Amino acid sequence: MAFSLHPKLAASGFELGRIGVCRLLLKNNALFPWLILVPEVEDGIEDLHQLSPERYNEVMAAVREVSMFVSNHFKPEKLNVACIGNQVRQMHIHIVGRSTGDPAWPGTVWAHDGKQAYQEAEIEEITLAARRHVAAVYDRR
Repeated sequence: MAFSLHPKLAASGFELGRIGVCRLLLKNNALFPWLILVPEVEDGIEDLHQLSPERYNEVMAAVREVSMFVSNHFKPEKLNVACIGNQVRQMHIHIVGRSTGDPAWPGTVWAHDGKQAYQEAEIEEITLAARRHVAAVYDRR
């Protein structure tokens, strides 16, 4: 199976690496700790229920690990996890840390007009922290 990342997903942030069967992206909006998991699945599979039971378990394990990373690293009050895909049909899962002080609270991050690009040093720090977390996950297995 040849997999290619949808251009809109690729342009919206930075690829941090892989976790299991997924690509891990950091959305380029420093207003919110916002990571995106992109499972490497066949074209036409857009929703979680379409996955085989084995692939579903692999993707959900990745969602759990990324959720733990966002929670531990960014310390949000709440995590929002969603597989929406209305604009980009390629399966992808948003994992967004939310807090009462964030500029979109209590609304959705998708409806918020503001954006703040990450600085290079922030990207490097988050990338290293995410890779350490992923390495630790696989060391436990």
